[in-house]
Amino acid sequence: MDPALLKEFKVFKKSALELPTVEKKSKVETAAPSAPSKDDWKKKMRPPSAPKLDANTYKTMAGSSQYRFGVLAKIVKHMRTRHQDGDDHPLTLEEILDETNQLDIGQSVKTWLAGEALINNPKIEVTSDNQRFCFKPVYKIKDGKSLLRLLKQHDLKGLGGILLDDVQESLPHCEKVLRNRANEIIFITRAMDKKKVLYYNDRTANFTVDEEFQKLWRSATVDAMEDSKIDEYLEKQGIRSMQDHGPKKPVPKRKKVPIKKRQFKKPRDNEHLADVLENYEDNTLTTKGVNPP
Repeated sequence: MDPALLKEFKVFKKSALELPTVEKKSKVETAAPSAPSKDDWKKKMRPPSAPKLDANTYKTMAGSSQYRFGVLAKIVKHMRTRHQDGDDHPLTLEEILDETNQLDIGQSVKTWLAGEALINNPKIEVTSDNQRFCFKPVYKIKDGKSLLRLLKQHDLKGLGGILLDDVQESLPHCEKVLRNRANEIIFITRAMDKKKVLYYNDRTANFTVDEEFQKLWRSATVDAMEDSKIDEYLEKQGIRSMQDHGPKKPVPKRKKVPIKKRQFKKPRDNEHLADVLENYEDNTLTTKGVNPP
């Protein structure tokens, strides 16, 4: 190495050592506390998670509509059974819930039953004080006499028969009553839905018909004939057919179209000709014409 350069290097190193130096202390970066994020706030405000409900637990929830209507259906069914067994005295809501083993229902369901569901149900009748309830049947019949009275009224008024289903729902101990009154009631099965209909057996209308008339009646077939031809044949034989005896169909009324009245226009004042027009009220008229003023 060149001695001149070596000498200069030593001088530079000596001067560098003599210069004062300040050591820079390494700053330990302390992280400032950051503002809580939205997720942290949500975690703090979030309530503890409730246990998951299975399907069976959901069905028994007091607030579900399915549970409410299940309670109502059980009450209506029990009230119908009570009525059919002869127990027609009204009960309070607590008594009904006791008999149906539903005393564990919530207060909200009880309020709904007493204030809305039972009052508006067509199968439940409410007492005047709105505190007691009983079953509301289709017909007010209690025994065999009231049933025959009802069937006789239907027969006299031409209302037809009564469905057996309605009688079974309305009449307590229905099967026993029908067995005892079998001779005074006629049962007919309806063709459209196979439901049984009860009619009053009016024995005064029973009479024997000669076999000759029966044969003539059965031999006369009018299935292929129209009603107009049957009416025409009966009129030729001097027999008037039944007319105006069925329920009349309402004839739709035609809407009257309102007639517009002709409006006469009022004469307009010729105000724009006020300077041109002249007044001839003071002039006298003759048979030849108008005399000059």
